[in-house]
Amino acid sequence: MKIKLTSVYVEDQEKALRFYTEVLGFVKKSDFSQGPYRWLTVASPEEPDGTELQLALNNNPAAKAYQQAQFQQNQFAAMFFTDDVQADYERMKAHGAEFTMPPTDVKYAWVATLNDTCGNLIQLTQLKRW
Repeated sequence: MKIKLTSVYVEDQEKALRFYTEVLGFVKKSDFSQGPYRWLTVASPEEPDGTELQLALNNNPAAKAYQQAQFQQNQFAAMFFTDDVQADYERMKAHGAEFTMPPTDVKYAWVATLNDTCGNLIQLTQLKRW
């Protein structure tokens, strides 16, 4: 069994697509519509056939309340792993990313948190090698 897809709710799919591709560096994997519904996913360029992240429009009142509560409590909606959190932090800052926490040593990892501009906090994690 594998995890092939996970989702984050976003307030604006077009804005999210720009952020997740231009700032984070993911690549668009699928994008098609049926009526008002749009299926939009991105993937890591390092694993283009790996796990996809669906950028799901948050038009569900219960999901929207959950998303807003998570954001207000500084809880991240997704965690992405990196081999160099400092380099990714610098690259993303240069592309306009707003970090709510710069790279920070948390004993077993370096972590940084950023606002995806679409209602979510994202955590970047670099595990320490012992």
